[in-house]
Amino acid sequence: MESDEASLRGQAEIWKYMFNFADSLALRCAVELKIPDIINSHGGPITLAQIASSIPNTSSDPDISCLARIMRLLVRRKIFTAHQPSDGSGNSTILYGLTHSSKWLLRDTLGDDQHTLAPIFLMETHPWLVSPWHCFSRCIKEGGIAFEKSHGREIWDFASENPEFNKLFNDGMECTAKIILKAILSEYKDGFDYLGSLVDVGGGTGGALSEIVKSHPHIKGTNFDLPHVVATAPAYPGVSHVGGDMFESIPNADAVFMKWIMHDWGDEDCVKILKNCRKAIPEKSGKVIIIDVVLNPEGNGLFDDTGLIFDLVMVAHASGGKERTENEWKKILKEGGFSRYKIVKIPALTSIIEAYPQ
Repeated sequence: MESDEASLRGQAEIWKYMFNFADSLALRCAVELKIPDIINSHGGPITLAQIASSIPNTSSDPDISCLARIMRLLVRRKIFTAHQPSDGSGNSTILYGLTHSSKWLLRDTLGDDQHTLAPIFLMETHPWLVSPWHCFSRCIKEGGIAFEKSHGREIWDFASENPEFNKLFNDGMECTAKIILKAILSEYKDGFDYLGSLVDVGGGTGGALSEIVKSHPHIKGTNFDLPHVVATAPAYPGVSHVGGDMFESIPNADAVFMKWIMHDWGDEDCVKILKNCRKAIPEKSGKVIIIDVVLNPEGNGLFDDTGLIFDLVMVAHASGGKERTENEWKKILKEGGFSRYKIVKIPALTSIIEAYPQ
């Protein structure tokens, strides 16, 4: 009897994993329709009819039955709340509200101190970025890069040729930069105090660096990325945009800042980047500030499981990239010319790795 029950549970687990994508794509639907914003703009829980009538850009009457089924699943997943207050006559209508989870998916009705994961959620669930996951078995059998197998070119070439994808990618990176920067500026503020200049390598459109400079206006900031990336970057006070290639050279500064850059590359490429970082900073007082995941495969921390998933995101999207354990970080830092380092924990998915040449 016990083995029968265990087998049945095993079967149920496989059904669950088979359709895990349904959670992601049902939630993508809610984000695309801006349902969190619709609820938030009403100031409290609202009916399905109110949600449907507020969906933007509808050319006909929305299918409320379909919407109800999607919301039912998302309520079960605790993305939204649902309750049925009675009006005293026995009649009741379900009212849908936000949770701590869905508040992270607001896009248009954010408060000044709020941040959003909506852009990166739309990015990671877009068919362009989902399709490489279907190439994993080919990568194992044949080697090669999943994104290239799916799209015929690596992700950076794809972005340079496709302005729509470039915007999708940059918006996703910028929203995560703001979230992580909030944690960094809170927990690592002293780390920027004595810097006169800072170069953000792979800084995208400059959102992260602008927040650092805003909090530490004595810093002269250089946002450094590929020419097609900085071409779309807005102007920020105290920040200059420079196009180039980090594998060739990096602009000089007191310190180099890199958020979610090293995990895009294999060990050999990371060592090249680190050697160029060392050339760009002062020998005695310079440092590199790396914002990346430090894997703890056996850990039970809030983000340890997500770190392992991020490692597979690197298989899907990067050119040999990976997330690394502390020992793996130590190895490439040493080979790149950084003999000392320390890891600063922050309340975020990533950690700060502060490394010094001496």
